[in-house]
Amino acid sequence: MIANHLNLKAIVAATLLTVTISMPLAIAADEKPVDSDLLAALVSADADAARAVDRELQALWRKSGSPAMDLLLARATKAFEAGALDEAIEHLTALTDHAPDFARGWYERARAYHAVGLYGPSVADLERALALNPNDYNAIYALGTVFEQFRQPKRAYAAYLRAEAIHPHHEEVLSALERLRPEVAGKDL
Repeated sequence: MIANHLNLKAIVAATLLTVTISMPLAIAADEKPVDSDLLAALVSADADAARAVDRELQALWRKSGSPAMDLLLARATKAFEAGALDEAIEHLTALTDHAPDFARGWYERARAYHAVGLYGPSVADLERALALNPNDYNAIYALGTVFEQFRQPKRAYAAYLRAEAIHPHHEEVLSALERLRPEVAGKDL
């Protein structure tokens, strides 16, 4: 019963996120110009250059502006990588409590919730992350994977297309699009 309730909450939250992924590409008002410059460079880069730009964006998005919050993120990352998911969630909850405008904290906690099977809270955190940073192609990709899990291939495909529009060389996104294309767009004769 609880699992069905969580799945229903995840589906409802994921449906609400459809609005987010169908919005035109936007740069949040408080993002630094370097963020928009990197996003523009990412769209026009070749595959090799895109990897370098992606690393720069990820490094930029991991900086909260507070050494204490960055430490919480580092501790959560270490716990997540060690498989201590409950500990990672604790650190990330502290992070989101103390830095509610830090999109990366919400995205990382969404990943941790997803890893322990808490799909409703995971989708809610993805929603918050994307409200704060609508150009986070990894969060959009994660949303697509949730849509796929709940057997909504058209919505998953739309999310992957949105992520591809921001990062045309994202390998997981390209793979997902290729995998879903026959189901969503039909097969060539």
